[in-house]
Amino acid sequence: MDNQYYDIERRTAIKEEARLFRRKFLTYEQATVIYSISHRKLRDLAEAAGAVYRINDVTVLLNKEILDEFLEQFI
Repeated sequence: MDNQYYDIERRTAIKEEARLFRRKFLTYEQATVIYSISHRKLRDLAEAAGAVYRINDVTVLLNKEILDEFLEQFI
């Protein structure tokens, strides 16, 4: 049991996951992991919230703060 606290790989993985929750802008892939919803539903919700930022033809970022405020309305 004590070995799990000293497992460097596990600690690094947990730090990376925690960093996702602190970010202001997320990709769709990151947001699907955080919110645990499908890409299509996430896209629809983000568009409705106005949280989508298109950087170029390929890169799309979601503003986590705007999306969180929008989702809070449904709780």
